[in-house]
Amino acid sequence: MDAARGAEAIKTDSHDRMVTIPGGTYLMGSDAFYPEEGPVHEVTVAAFELDQHQVTVRQFREFVEATGYVTVAERPLDPADFAGADPADLVPGGLVFVPSAVPVALDDWRQWWAWGPNASWREPFGGGARPEGWAIELDEHPVTQVSFEDASAYAAWAGKRLPTEEEWEFAARGGPAEQTTYAWGDEVRPGGRVMANSWQGRFPYLNTGAAGWRGTAPVGSFDPNGYGLVDMIGNVWEWTSSYFTARHEAVEGAARLTGASHAGTDAGAGTDAGAGHPSLTMASEPAADACDCGCGCGPSDAGHELAGSQTKLDHSGTHSDAQHDRAGAPPDLQQKAAAEREAAAREASAEPGSRIPRRALKGGSHLCAPEYCLRYRPAARSPQADDTATTHIGFRCARSLPGS
Repeated sequence: MDAARGAEAIKTDSHDRMVTIPGGTYLMGSDAFYPEEGPVHEVTVAAFELDQHQVTVRQFREFVEATGYVTVAERPLDPADFAGADPADLVPGGLVFVPSAVPVALDDWRQWWAWGPNASWREPFGGGARPEGWAIELDEHPVTQVSFEDASAYAAWAGKRLPTEEEWEFAARGGPAEQTTYAWGDEVRPGGRVMANSWQGRFPYLNTGAAGWRGTAPVGSFDPNGYGLVDMIGNVWEWTSSYFTARHEAVEGAARLTGASHAGTDAGAGTDAGAGHPSLTMASEPAADACDCGCGCGPSDAGHELAGSQTKLDHSGTHSDAQHDRAGAPPDLQQKAAAEREAAAREASAEPGSRIPRRALKGGSHLCAPEYCLRYRPAARSPQADDTATTHIGFRCARSLPGS
């Protein structure tokens, strides 16, 4: 699909363009790439609705104009949170991608990420110049510089919620019974065709562009998947409501508040094939507090070293309409158990030494490169602290169906 034709095919003037995803059972995760993606396990999800495309700048602007909402990135920073800092330096903003001019070592994200003063959804790079080749008009592009709180606020306003990780991955796979490496099959470029907006070239200094797009692309610039959803892979990472875990909790009753049922499978049951990709061997199962995982192209939680904690968070938008309550337990005990699981999951998700919970991001982004972050796949996942806003994270919304 030509990028321009794809963009014209998607009109983002409606907040209710959703696709019904039939319920079903599938094998979630992968044992062929990164440790945090395993173990492969069977998951059943109920039918639900999912936005056809990522929420765009146009749509988010309408929300802000209707409500007066101020995003986390736009809020003043509290000097009390930054002991010893000059108050004049505490300017609101977010993390921005700055491509390097030459090849650099890929073991230090500071080589390509910086704090962008006044960066926000209105102007993702703040007062700084956008990287060469990035689009100027962004109305039909996915909104970025939005935290988990911001995404949840938009979803609540629209009468929706954020999808769980299980729902998101099920929808991204597009419906085929067999598990494939990519959303479109096992070949990254079938017939030489670029299927999603990911990094083309050598990260982080040379990007020739996916279908001509070097940064974000207008939603719908690439072919839809089997359900008719666009950009489930690439373009921007997407927030889910699920707390991040170092490994999938393939045990019934695991404290993740996902609304999905799980069953473990034999090790290696997944069919994700690593052929043709850099060798990625599975490490032994890590402890929950020792996960060195997540998006290699982004700062993950390390971004707090630049930005610090910016806000007190309200997690009222967290999806919990299908928690793992014990059958037959009195309602008050169910509520107590659910609250305890919520608190445990929240605490366990945080980076060691931090109280800020982390969610599972899905889908990869335009910054994912095969030599460094091969995460433009349905099974890929990355942790992100709730208060983080960057130039490569966005979201789409979900909605439960009556009776589900």
